[in-house]
Amino acid sequence: MNDMSWLCSRLCANRAKLRRCSPKDVSQFIGQFALGLLVLALACACSGRSSSPPTQTGQSCTAAAQCYPGLQEGGALKGTVTCLTQVSGGYCTHTCSVDTDCCAVNGECTASRPQVCSPFESTGQKYCFLSCEDSTVREANVSDANTYCTTYASTAFICRSTGGGVQNRKVCSP
Repeated sequence: MNDMSWLCSRLCANRAKLRRCSPKDVSQFIGQFALGLLVLALACACSGRSSSPPTQTGQSCTAAAQCYPGLQEGGALKGTVTCLTQVSGGYCTHTCSVDTDCCAVNGECTASRPQVCSPFESTGQKYCFLSCEDSTVREANVSDANTYCTTYASTAFICRSTGGGVQNRKVCSP
């Protein structure tokens, strides 16, 4: 039995025995199978962003060593690299004094979205965060801050307060 005969017999085993399986049946099956795989691949690709944001700030982490690969060496970043483990899944960031300390080094921010320097949970220490402040959301022509975060950070992110007291800012976070 040649390969085509074997394939025909396997594909057509459940069809009515009154009809012979032809190469046309095989090619039709293969075409439908390929189309199904294409639809599945597109569905997976279009199902939303991954849980990691498209910028280094905000990536998931369990330790600071996982953050800003290739940028920690030589002290290029303006601040100390930190993994905020108080945030669900961890949040890569670094210390800062002013907004311009964020995205100050080439390669630090892989997306051109504004970041802000803000205290986190009233600790007094300031960190860089992906901004979702009203002006940022308006400039991006997005309907609301949560949509902005799910679009430009991760489907798992929302716009929330940093909890930094009087210096509180609105940022994208899990």
